[in-house]
Amino acid sequence: MAIGDLEVDFDRHEVRVKGKPTKLAPKEFAILKLLIEANGKVLSRDHLLERIWGHEKDMEIDTRTVDQHIARLRRKLGAEADRVSTVTNFGYQIKR
Repeated sequence: MAIGDLEVDFDRHEVRVKGKPTKLAPKEFAILKLLIEANGKVLSRDHLLERIWGHEKDMEIDTRTVDQHIARLRRKLGAEADRVSTVTNFGYQIKR
């Protein structure tokens, strides 16, 4: 799957930015995969927590956990970081 200069191989768990391999932590890769699979749909922090961390909405988990992982993901994506877009007061999406 390629989006601009971001290439992601879901089967091999590989990410490349402008052709250079980029190592992501498992949760960062899982977030990126979910966002790409959502095909532009906005995913809430609660949805990401449930799908990646397995936490229910009523559990006492800080949604800032998602924000921190997104921040690390963006740093690692470098020039392609802007593809992970924040939708204020809701969540995140991938811009194609």
